Amino acid sequence: MFLSVQSWRGVRTVVVAASLLLAGPALAQQPTPSALKTAGEIVKVTGALELFTPIVPGVVEQSRQFFVQQNPMITADINEVAAQVRKDYEARISEVTTKVIEIYASNLSEQELKDILAFYTSPAGKKFLVAQPKIVDESLKFAQEWANSLSDEVIGKMREALKSKGHKL
Repeated sequence: MFLSVQSWRGVRTVVVAASLLLAGPALAQQPTPSALKTAGEIVKVTGALELFTPIVPGVVEQSRQFFVQQNPMITADINEVAAQVRKDYEARISEVTTKVIEIYASNLSEQELKDILAFYTSPAGKKFLVAQPKIVDESLKFAQEWANSLSDEVIGKMREALKSKGHKL
């Protein structure tokens, strides 16, 4: 199983989001402007928002398909309207950006945000951001191969056990 670079950025976002869930003590704090600024820098450096970029085009495309299914005879007009609606709504992704930054800043202390940003902007952090897609790709590939092997082993074990009970498989 191989994922695209965009998918890796999504994986990175999920990893960062999971770490936010584990940041227990920092929950429910009101973020300061400085914390919001630092969270915004983290989101930018990590590419975390790229996961959300396809939302508006995806919603418009789903809506376009809905209307085409309703009346395929007006597909040209539907396509024209969909293209305009997409342009009209593209700027609304900033609503997601703002909220994601608020979520980061609300779940981590200002110092934690600074430490995280310091890591991601350090030589090791930059290397990690570059290497992470390959690391995740290799890990997922190994996990898939391992799961396939385990599946064969489990099937064999279950088959033996069922045969020993007199079942023909």
